[in-house]
Amino acid sequence: MTQLPESGPLPRPKSPQEARETLRAEALPAPDTQRVVLHALEFTSICPRTEQPDFGTVTIDYRPRELIVESKALKYYLWSFRDVGEFCESLAARIANDVMYAIEPHWLRVDVEQSARGGIEIVATAERGEQRRQRRDR
Repeated sequence: MTQLPESGPLPRPKSPQEARETLRAEALPAPDTQRVVLHALEFTSICPRTEQPDFGTVTIDYRPRELIVESKALKYYLWSFRDVGEFCESLAARIANDVMYAIEPHWLRVDVEQSARGGIEIVATAERGEQRRQRRDR
């Protein structure tokens, strides 16, 4: 786990696994917070087939339990995917799992929106937690 500086530039993440631990360590108390929505506009990763860069956005919408994601730690965490070859769909699931691990919210939804390449845009959604179970029971 990397301890993030209070100010100045962020160090480059070594890996998504290491950045996941930093995301957890940097979490903040969430007194009386009902909902948090984080929208990252500059998300990049690598296509595992062509090795071309993929650009897009990530939206993380959650109902906190006791902790919230610290925004600098989220930037650091998302940066860790810059050189990672992974499909959009698995990125949504991985980010959802990692945020659940870091802050254990009641409910979480992650949308990864990949910008058009070859004329195709992709939006992948992963949900975790209580609301997901409630929807299945309907």
